[in-house]
Amino acid sequence: MSQRQKILIVDDEPDIRELLEITLGRMKLDTRSARNVKEARDCLAREPFDLCLTDMRLPDGTGLDLVQHIQQRFPQVPVAMITAYGSLDTAINALKAGAFDFLTKPVDLARLRELVGSALRLQGQTAEQPSIDDRLLGDSPPMLAMRKQIVRLARSQAPVYISGESGSGKELVARLIHEQGPRADLPFVPVNCGAIPSELMESEFFGHRKGSFTGAMEDKPGLFQAAQGGTLFLDEVADLPLAMQVKLLRAIQEKAIRSVGGQSEVVVDVRILCATHKDLAAEVAAGRFRQDLYYRLNVIELRVPSLRERREDIALLANKVLKRLAHGSGLPPAQLSATALETLKAYRFPGNVRELENMLERAYTLCENERIEASDLRLSDTAPVAEGGVPDLTNVDNLEDFLENIERKLILQALEETRWNRTAAAQRLSLSFRSMRYRLKKLGLE
Repeated sequence: MSQRQKILIVDDEPDIRELLEITLGRMKLDTRSARNVKEARDCLAREPFDLCLTDMRLPDGTGLDLVQHIQQRFPQVPVAMITAYGSLDTAINALKAGAFDFLTKPVDLARLRELVGSALRLQGQTAEQPSIDDRLLGDSPPMLAMRKQIVRLARSQAPVYISGESGSGKELVARLIHEQGPRADLPFVPVNCGAIPSELMESEFFGHRKGSFTGAMEDKPGLFQAAQGGTLFLDEVADLPLAMQVKLLRAIQEKAIRSVGGQSEVVVDVRILCATHKDLAAEVAAGRFRQDLYYRLNVIELRVPSLRERREDIALLANKVLKRLAHGSGLPPAQLSATALETLKAYRFPGNVRELENMLERAYTLCENERIEASDLRLSDTAPVAEGGVPDLTNVDNLEDFLENIERKLILQALEETRWNRTAAAQRLSLSFRSMRYRLKKLGLE
């Protein structure tokens, strides 16, 4: 017979302790109770626990004191904070300090059971944590640090803002955070916020009821319902219109949504991860992104390094890409010549890993005898960029041609990233649609 899991309850109110003890007892869990920080520390020193539930306000300290103590002495034990209703800032501070999740008073018992279930699933994973080294390649210091952060963030339910340039692998990072955590067996739902028409956005996120608008022929669940119990990844979150930002903020804060045409709210249990290639703080300063939503999403920021910041990983990434291409085509893998590798290391890679993959796929098709030379990379028309970010002027014969080539490459990259949606590509480059049309015609890209 397996040993029952044990929960530590820390609260100075006897009624709250009794309510939690009864609820957890019905879940076949053992409990121990403490009235303050000192008693909690004594309990932790005497016996092991699988989860700690603590009130924020305690007679001899705060729940944050206990979170920090457990983080230092018992990092394998998740901690959930119980806060007063409306104390969102307190809850966010707890998540930043390392708390697994939070509950508000009066305690919703259904929400309590969900939280406890998630925390205990996490404990069940700690014995065999799957490796992420094969998915997130790189031995450079920035990558080693990021892998550690991913494992640490996976043990929390805090919203994470993943920042980084286009093509750097932000969605992969989000998937790994999901797969390493207690929601791994539940849905991971990615959504590109910039690709949804504004008039359909509310329906896409929250669903709609039959007959709620023209064309609503049947009930349709939204992205929040699709991600129920799992993770909703909001890619390019900076592209959300302000009206939708208000509704998203409410859904995140209340953990409930109302479908278009619906009469009541439905409780949802979803972890939110988001990403954008834009500077979200600058978007807030410019008035294009709500500050309250920014603080709610940016509880913890994880920055994905650009490929320029980890040039020592290029050889490893290139070999992995070439092996994958060979496997897909049934042909022998190609090898990079020393000159080709040095050419890649000198290149600035504005498109990051995604650009490296596209470049190697083209070179693999063009090369002879399974050997990729520098000429196969087709970078001869691009001036090498030194570490300081300044082009080597000895390779620039004509400034206008050089700048036109850079413009062509950036526009093509924006078009590829937006699946050749010219309006979205223009927005990505902060151009008017008229200006985009002019440039496409001038560069022969129509």
